[in-house]
Amino acid sequence: MSDVNPSILDPSIVARLKRDEHGLVCAVVQDDENGDVLMVGWMDDEALHRTLTTGRAWYWSRSRQEYWRKGDTSGNTQHVRSVALDCDGDALLVRVHQIGPACHTGTRTCFEAGGDLGAVVGSQTPEAGR
Repeated sequence: MSDVNPSILDPSIVARLKRDEHGLVCAVVQDDENGDVLMVGWMDDEALHRTLTTGRAWYWSRSRQEYWRKGDTSGNTQHVRSVALDCDGDALLVRVHQIGPACHTGTRTCFEAGGDLGAVVGSQTPEAGR
């Protein structure tokens, strides 16, 4: 990340972000049409700035140590509809119009291939609070 010029991300946004030890914030990507969670990516200030100002979703690749714009290689693009910061400042919600599969495996979402882990389904009943 040090090979790029300092970000020109709005200072009021910079002040609200709580980054991890690598300067990254988790970005949860959601389909704007149906609300499905498509994927999770990572953004630093520059990737967020590019996302906010270009209309396309940009991420920092932790494995390749470089910026990538979703869809430049695969053609499966993400067109930004909105970006929100959570109350703690440590996660972003990026709502997109997804063209093609979101996952690099070719599935629509990154949560299809992993499968359901079989969690016990909770319920809210009057007895639960007692």
